[in-house]
Amino acid sequence: MAAAAATAEDGRSEYTEDGTVDLKGNPVLRSKRGGWTACSFIVVYEIFERMAYCGISANLVLYLTRKLHQGTVEASNNVTYWIGAIWMTPILGAYIADAHLGRYWTFLIACAIYFMGMCLLTLAVSVPGLRPPPCNDINVTDCPKATTQELAVFYTALYILAIGTGGTKPNISTIGADQFDDFNPKEKAQKLSFFNWWMFSIFFGILFGNTVLVYIQDNVGWSLGYGIPTAGLAIAISVFLVGTPFYRHKKPNGSPFTRMARVIVAAIRKWRVSIPEDPKELYEFDVAEYTKNGKFKLEPTTTLRFLNKACVQTNSKSPWMLCSATEVEETKQMLRMIPILITTFLPSVMVAQSNTLFIKQGSTLDRRMGHFKLPPASLGAFLTITMLVCVILYDRVFVKIIRRWTKNPRGITLLQRLGLGFLLHVVIMVIASVTEKHRISVARKHDLVESGGQVPLTIFILLPQFILMGVSDACKEVAKIEFFYDQAPESMKSLGTSYSTTSLGIGNFLSSFILSTVSHITKESGHKGWIQNNLNASRLDLYFAFLAVLSFLNFIVFLIVAKLYRYKDEVSNSMEVLKEELEGPKKMI
Repeated sequence: MAAAAATAEDGRSEYTEDGTVDLKGNPVLRSKRGGWTACSFIVVYEIFERMAYCGISANLVLYLTRKLHQGTVEASNNVTYWIGAIWMTPILGAYIADAHLGRYWTFLIACAIYFMGMCLLTLAVSVPGLRPPPCNDINVTDCPKATTQELAVFYTALYILAIGTGGTKPNISTIGADQFDDFNPKEKAQKLSFFNWWMFSIFFGILFGNTVLVYIQDNVGWSLGYGIPTAGLAIAISVFLVGTPFYRHKKPNGSPFTRMARVIVAAIRKWRVSIPEDPKELYEFDVAEYTKNGKFKLEPTTTLRFLNKACVQTNSKSPWMLCSATEVEETKQMLRMIPILITTFLPSVMVAQSNTLFIKQGSTLDRRMGHFKLPPASLGAFLTITMLVCVILYDRVFVKIIRRWTKNPRGITLLQRLGLGFLLHVVIMVIASVTEKHRISVARKHDLVESGGQVPLTIFILLPQFILMGVSDACKEVAKIEFFYDQAPESMKSLGTSYSTTSLGIGNFLSSFILSTVSHITKESGHKGWIQNNLNASRLDLYFAFLAVLSFLNFIVFLIVAKLYRYKDEVSNSMEVLKEELEGPKKMI
């Protein structure tokens, strides 16, 4: 009997234990699906997709000013509005995936929409009748404006693309993370490295976009510069489809918004009800109910204790009056992350500068590198290279060294890594302000303020702010996406991942608001204003200093919020096993 039990146990271990299935809903063998084999297709997809996205976003502000003849503030705001939409629509994509279609089918439908937007955008920059005639005036406001029809086609393409990415962004990284079983210590250890290598693939694709594609757009033509990303996206989708037989899938679990709303409504409606001292008296489904649906039962906690009223049993069995303890804990987990989410908004404003004003800065400087003329947007390549190097060093060197002291399999906590990125933003904006002040002084010295001519300074004076932004992103962006995925309930992983994209979306909208507000206020009482179309007559140094102050204040708030945050309990003991392995050598000494 013992041998039979052992055999049965071994048989069970051949299958994943985290509720993943194949597309037909059958349990999957660990050896046949998932792991790094499945992730290889997903990572290759992401490289090509990031190349496609960056090929559009990196140089968009220059296309709007040079080809559509928009002013600096208008073009910068239009870029951040679009990028904001790119990062906000994932909330909808996450909802559809978690509630209805599942991640795989939501992702594929979104890919089709994404590709349609890319094709239309390529047409918009290629067909002469869909863009205004060329104009070389320094003051773009004197150039003929784009017609309503030209703008309509261009922005329709951009926002179709945004809708498509709404379904791809929250699901592709989640699909990747789903390929590792939390209940298997070996796969859990691999999952801890997944987000580092996931971001590595993103940075690799961005590097190609920031160098090759940007150069083609500046020196060959926008038609080819947008056509290549479109072809790249087609390749990305094809690669993803080839990997279909190897993927593990999570079943959709119904609307996460409805479940959270029920908990909040039920708690409010029973606000006078007393919470029993014994957690076992709180309402809960049978364990069999969770096992059957591939879900996980969560134990009640005392944080956000008011919500526990939702699972106090009364005469009513309505789902809007009585929720399970697990539903209450899932809601708590999503709500607990909101203060952290809010502190990520301002750092996303700082990231937006590298796609807008930092690029405009570069366009006023000497871009010669021997006989080669560096496109301003190619400065982003230095940011990306720095991120690539830092991610490798972090995963392969830093984590292995620091975890000997911390006994944390991640090296340091996710919030500590996030905070390091936030602190670097303060330094970056201070450096950007000092550099801009120097650029303006040189422009004044050479009487270039009124003419707006090229300042006799190398574009490489901007390297420190781009390189440090790369270091910051290697800390902040990896930690952010992993934190919101890791801390989200098992049935709301796509929604949790969308928190990380939402922070970028709101950050870009906030960037537009701050830029427009500062521009408006500083123009009052007859002043010229800090931000003008002619950057030589602007005071971007003061604007960057203002952002440095905001970054510092946000960092202080983050420290307080992070101190109060309580990490969720693990659904498996894999992390404990990994910690014991780290402590093993110490016990042997």
